[in-house]
Amino acid sequence: MNAQEARASDIRVDLLEIARIITPGSTVLDVGCGDGSLLDYLVRERQVDGRGIELSAQGVNSSIAKGLSVVQGNAEEDIDFYPDQSFDYVILSQTLQAMKRPDRMLEQLLRVGRKAIVSFPNFGHWKVRLNLGLLGTMPVNRTLDHPWYSTPNIHFCTIRDFVNLCKQMDIHIETTMAIDARGHRMSFANLFLANFLATQGMYVITRK
Repeated sequence: MNAQEARASDIRVDLLEIARIITPGSTVLDVGCGDGSLLDYLVRERQVDGRGIELSAQGVNSSIAKGLSVVQGNAEEDIDFYPDQSFDYVILSQTLQAMKRPDRMLEQLLRVGRKAIVSFPNFGHWKVRLNLGLLGTMPVNRTLDHPWYSTPNIHFCTIRDFVNLCKQMDIHIETTMAIDARGHRMSFANLFLANFLATQGMYVITRK
């Protein structure tokens, strides 16, 4: 394993898919950046000028320990203070479903950034459907890893739901990615198959 492969192994595979999208040297805001793993990788390997917002004190402390510029705050409220078009990319990874108003969050992402990269767990995955249909219970798995009574996820959606919302909001989908259970990009972009087989949806969106 070479040095670059070793560094890549420090973050989730799906986050590497996001990193591949980012143009080296770009300005990036990571909304809900967690422990800063993705942002740290982008700064080191893609030479981005990166900033982050994170709600949890633990995540902020971990990010700062990595030398990252991360502030603690509620993304839905604090993103209002960022100027229009102040970043090349705004990332919202696995966080959209935890927003009170996902539609308003998308508006803000595209106000602050020239492009937004959004990923979320796909509630339309066949195992989720099977779990609900046969057992009659909310699923708990690698992507949806909290029981219903303690989950931060308040707006579950499917890949088709997200695509429909983008159409409704007149948002342009520049890149579509279906992500499998291992975090890898799947080899098809068909909406029906993605909605049925992908555990995550990942999109690059812009304003028309």
